[in-house]
Amino acid sequence: MGRKQLSELNLLDRFLFNEAMEDPENMKTVLDIIFEQDMSLKSAPQSEKEVRTLPDNRQIRLDVYAWDEEENVYDTEAQKEDTKNLPKRSRFYQALLDCNLMEPGSIDFNALNYVFIITIASFDIFGKGLYKYTFRMKCEEDESVELNDGATRIFLNCHGTHPESVNPELIELLKYMEHSTNETAGKCHSKKIQLLHQKVCQIRSSEKVEAKFMKAWEEKEMERQRAFAEGERSGEERLSKLIVKLSEAGRESDVIKAASDEKYREQLFDEFEIE
Repeated sequence: MGRKQLSELNLLDRFLFNEAMEDPENMKTVLDIIFEQDMSLKSAPQSEKEVRTLPDNRQIRLDVYAWDEEENVYDTEAQKEDTKNLPKRSRFYQALLDCNLMEPGSIDFNALNYVFIITIASFDIFGKGLYKYTFRMKCEEDESVELNDGATRIFLNCHGTHPESVNPELIELLKYMEHSTNETAGKCHSKKIQLLHQKVCQIRSSEKVEAKFMKAWEEKEMERQRAFAEGERSGEERLSKLIVKLSEAGRESDVIKAASDEKYREQLFDEFEIE
């Protein structure tokens, strides 16, 4: 399986996004444009931050996690693939973040930080053509009543069709996120994006980052191969169990069909309850 070169990655590729956003200035640029204000980060962002409530619970890895000077929390995710679960995944991320923001023994829920879950996607999750979808809790019976629980989820769409609804600089950023090239950067009027592009180019030309990228790819490829081998072993074990069951049931004629017909084999797995 071939791999892309570091020089071919765009900011929507998770490796380059995480590498670039660890630089506070780059993260600040992205948040400045998204929120249309001058942001001030409290400390350097963290990439691939692991979050879980208990050791045995489901963990998450946040792409880029940052705090501002007012103690607001930002989780920013780059998403190239439509997994069909992003709204609920954002709910889960928010829940785990909240659990980790409360100090043990704390009883004042008003101490919870404001949390922003931001997903930057190369597709339109909701199909309405907007570049930006912002969600906060409101009362269905009276939409003027807001819950004000401090939680905001934002989904950004690189392929919006309603430019009148957002700042032009955000549109330029989204185009650059998907196609982080000299050509795209050259068409941007935003000085912030042009400076971001300079830093992205520096990252791509770094031998240290290239080595890190190669190691990350090799680890991922080894994991994929292990998973494939495990699947092969599991499949062989299931087939062996099925053959025994068919033989015991006097259905030897089904053995050949099961070996050659995957759909029929799966039906037999269900019939004999073979996991």
